Amino acid sequence: MKIEKIFIEIPTWLGDAIMTTPAIENIIKTYPDAKITFLGSFVSTQALGNFKNIEKIIIDNTKKQGNRYKNLYNLAKQIGKVDLAISFRRSLSSKFMMFFVNAKKKYNYRRLEKQQIHQVLRYNNFVNYVLNLDNKAGDLSLHFKPFAYDKNTLGINPGATYGSAKRWYPNEFAKVAINMSKTHDIVIFGGPGEIDIAKDIEKELISNGVTNYQNLAGKTTIPELIEKIAGLDIFITNDSGPMHVAAAFKVKTAAIFGPTRFKETNQWNNPNENIITKNLDCAPCMKRVCPLKHHNCMKLITAKDVLKVIDN
Repeated sequence: MKIEKIFIEIPTWLGDAIMTTPAIENIIKTYPDAKITFLGSFVSTQALGNFKNIEKIIIDNTKKQGNRYKNLYNLAKQIGKVDLAISFRRSLSSKFMMFFVNAKKKYNYRRLEKQQIHQVLRYNNFVNYVLNLDNKAGDLSLHFKPFAYDKNTLGINPGATYGSAKRWYPNEFAKVAINMSKTHDIVIFGGPGEIDIAKDIEKELISNGVTNYQNLAGKTTIPELIEKIAGLDIFITNDSGPMHVAAAFKVKTAAIFGPTRFKETNQWNNPNENIITKNLDCAPCMKRVCPLKHHNCMKLITAKDVLKVIDN
């Protein structure tokens, strides 16, 4: 069957969307002349919208508009007729929407392996399985040009949208930034919901006489965020979407992990990644808030632990 039109539903969250990119590149490699329609959240489509052969981008706003299932039906009709439809989501709403997509072949993402493997491999294995391919998962792929900073720059990302359990402490981020400010300019990153955390770090920098910093929390578009992270010399981050942005550009990274499975969601194919974790018996708990109330998986990680890694 000739494949001329492909529909792809990408994950909602930035990090998950980025981890589908090796699989998407393999779809494009298999069908290089096909026109592609992307469906996803505003954030994920902003990040992946520069892919080759993208004909149409649809933003999923169905959660915000009245009867969601009626909206999902209308969304499916908006996609039009395609030869191949692939969703990288497992939700009930995605399955409902895909049922009404007019496609000759369509596939909803499902996990094929019970063992713990990287999420990039899960996505790529899924595509290989449904399309009967044998493609290896290449590098993460974001089609943006890195920002050119005037001098060596350290980026810090204190936020994490999954929940407070994934967040290292602002005062520890600040200690690292204060130390590194002697040799690097500092950029604080964060989304609209992380402005307060970023301000806490900024206050610490100011009180310690640091002036060579920018606080960009809540001030960047997704393309600007990607370009600014891509141009960094060093990045310190929680397990988050921006962590995967840094991986795509192989930025030297200190990735701080507590309650999440770093074997599944750490940076993919970044030789410059340094995972910092205490490997406690209670971790990874995969909870949004520490169920034991002590948060030692993050509390026991210090600025010295991070500085030891990034100074090498």
